[in-house]
Amino acid sequence: MSTTHVFRGMRSTEHYFELPLDHSRPEGETLTVFAREITSTKHEDPSAMPWLLFLQGGPGGKSPRPASLTGWMAEAAKTFRILLLDQRGTGLSTPANRQSLPLRGDAAARAAYLTHFRADAIVHDAEAIRRALGISSWSTFGQSYGGFCTLTYLSLAPTALDRCLVTGGLASLTADADTVYRATYARMAARNEEYFGWYPQDRLVLDEVVAHLRATEEHLPNGRALTVPLVQMLGQFLGGNTRVHSLHHVLEGAFIDTPGGKRLSDTFLAAVAEQADRTTNPLYALLHESIYGQGAATNWAAERVLGEFPAFSPDAASPLLTGEMVYSWYFDSDPVLRPLEETARILAEHEDWGRLYDPEVLAANTVPVAAAVYTHDVYVDRDLSMETAAAVGNMRVWETDEFHHDGIGDDGSMIFAKLLEMSNADS
Repeated sequence: MSTTHVFRGMRSTEHYFELPLDHSRPEGETLTVFAREITSTKHEDPSAMPWLLFLQGGPGGKSPRPASLTGWMAEAAKTFRILLLDQRGTGLSTPANRQSLPLRGDAAARAAYLTHFRADAIVHDAEAIRRALGISSWSTFGQSYGGFCTLTYLSLAPTALDRCLVTGGLASLTADADTVYRATYARMAARNEEYFGWYPQDRLVLDEVVAHLRATEEHLPNGRALTVPLVQMLGQFLGGNTRVHSLHHVLEGAFIDTPGGKRLSDTFLAAVAEQADRTTNPLYALLHESIYGQGAATNWAAERVLGEFPAFSPDAASPLLTGEMVYSWYFDSDPVLRPLEETARILAEHEDWGRLYDPEVLAANTVPVAAAVYTHDVYVDRDLSMETAAAVGNMRVWETDEFHHDGIGDDGSMIFAKLLEMSNADS
């Protein structure tokens, strides 16, 4: 049964689907996948409108929860019925977290369960939902990891797709996790240099924070011990377009005078805690490296490759800020992730990852694809993205240095309209 709500110029209809855990065994265990349909009340009868499936970034992120039509969604709703998919394990879909995963049994059983949570399973879910809704074909819009899922969709079920729009998400079809992290460490180093060029005083403040932590014990508001690697996670601000400048406001208020001397301020500690928190998206940490796994174990690639980039070492004199890298210590130091530490280790050592992309099918692709590639993206490397663009048929690329990875958060309406126009040019 679906429930519809109308508010602020928007119709929101909730859909729940009971789908196979393993689509190769449809008679086996099932899980629930949730999706929210969004339309504009400006369209009295949206039933005749074409559908747009939004593929969220991540892995492990739920779809947006709109309270009104703004940004890219307002632009898309002019033309489409939008379906916001809570990828399996996220949002209102059957959860996969520290509370629910113990239902699976031991760590090995939990890891085996999570091997069914990658892009191929997400695509099979989308296909089952499309058929359940009676949709002959639809368009997709994939942000970041949603672009990775798009390439898998084009590999597995291209006849279901009218067009595909991608922002900051052209994954390498062949690069292993080590190659990906070498590229993104280099991008992050350049972004650090750019940021501290704008705010040289912030480099001094960060060095003071590091020196302070080497001499003084500090704790986050939740009681977790603060370490230099946790502070380095503030580098996630660097992936933003305007958000990057918010980092300056975090660092300028780093210290406060107390009866016990100078300490890190609650404002600073709260900002670090927010960047480090994986309470609502543990799948991000558990499955992040698996999105690059094809036929081999990833074995904590970001942690191993870190040795090739000593400027990012927490022991460096002036450590650089890190980005969307996942390290094994996440699971040792975070009370939310600690119950999943052994599961994470098993997943990191898992060798039997299947192929996510079909280069031959993609080379022969006829579905119109329009992709925004951000020149200085620190999370999805530009050079690897352009290699993919050259390997996929019928793809048009808009490369821009005006935006970073979260471009649709800054000017989503313009970006969506531009990509839609590019895809229509191929029709």
